[in-house]
Amino acid sequence: MDKNLQGHRAGSPVRSGIPEHGRIPKYYAVKARIAELLDELGEGGTLPTERDLAERYEVSRETVRQALRELLLEGRLRRSGRGTVVAGPKLEQPLSLASYTEGVRRQGRRPGRQLIGLERFPCPSDLAPGIGAETGEPVWHLERVLLADDERVGLESTYLRVARAPRLNTDFQPDSSFYGYLRDSLGISFGEADEKLETVLATPREALLIGTPPALPMLLIHRFSRDQGGRPLERVRSLYRGDRFSFTTRLRAE
Repeated sequence: MDKNLQGHRAGSPVRSGIPEHGRIPKYYAVKARIAELLDELGEGGTLPTERDLAERYEVSRETVRQALRELLLEGRLRRSGRGTVVAGPKLEQPLSLASYTEGVRRQGRRPGRQLIGLERFPCPSDLAPGIGAETGEPVWHLERVLLADDERVGLESTYLRVARAPRLNTDFQPDSSFYGYLRDSLGISFGEADEKLETVLATPREALLIGTPPALPMLLIHRFSRDQGGRPLERVRSLYRGDRFSFTTRLRAE
């Protein structure tokens, strides 16, 4: 067995990401050593300052800073006040028709949502086919920040015809599950959905709402849902923090 593979953990980069010629950037070597330190500190542990880390590993503060940037982007670290602490595991959200609320609760976290806005406007032509609307008919746009244990982790925009939920602005509690409202109050059940997942950067507005730097990679999901009768129901644009989320699914042979 290749000695470089001894002790290799499934799912981690093969040979710890070191190329065969053995030459790696200095920051990457420091990053690997800091990662070991994170395992020792455990979730919530406070990381030493950049200056202390630079002295410990005998490198420049800029080298340490680059290593920390990557660990922050990967979700291994998070900012807390003026310091940096070891982050907990990422939230695993299933790629399914289960709601965000259900997915977060399954992991023992407390889901929540903060209302940004609920507006009614004439349906534009490019939106109409996805929600089964006529151009110009009234549609809802519901925008909310996604929370997990009061931490802002995403931003969600939902579009649907006013005719499908005419009292959405008076009967719906914005911090609750939208899918639960449709099912329990309106008798609307979801049948199937098409989803597209891609990596993007947040706009300045989105980054401000979620509370992240604009350079942080985001996971963007576009969803077009249909009810059990096959009729178009909603279009959802969900933006998730790339450092706090991963997505799972189960594949079956056809």
